[in-house]
Amino acid sequence: MIVGHGFHATMTAQPGKGDEIVELLLRAPSLPNEDCVVFLVGRSASNPDTIHVTEGWTSQQAHSEFFATEPAQALVAQLQALLTGESQYTDQVPVGGKAAF
Repeated sequence: MIVGHGFHATMTAQPGKGDEIVELLLRAPSLPNEDCVVFLVGRSASNPDTIHVTEGWTSQQAHSEFFATEPAQALVAQLQALLTGESQYTDQVPVGGKAAF
């Protein structure tokens, strides 16, 4: 697996909308995309309306091309309607580890 681009995002849902955001993210159109090699969704244990997403893509170009598509833009619009404030993004490149569910 080659991961050339990634990020970690923290977003805050409108009060009580955290479950809706998690459901949307877990059905994200990027999940079946072969260029998306890491996609993890989590939430704060102390505030269920704080959601974290970690993504890893084969390249920044693959990520940019995917997010220019209509399904990706539709997801972003749905998420924006449920969020409060600006999401925080941190660039990162996943280099290894484990995720078992």
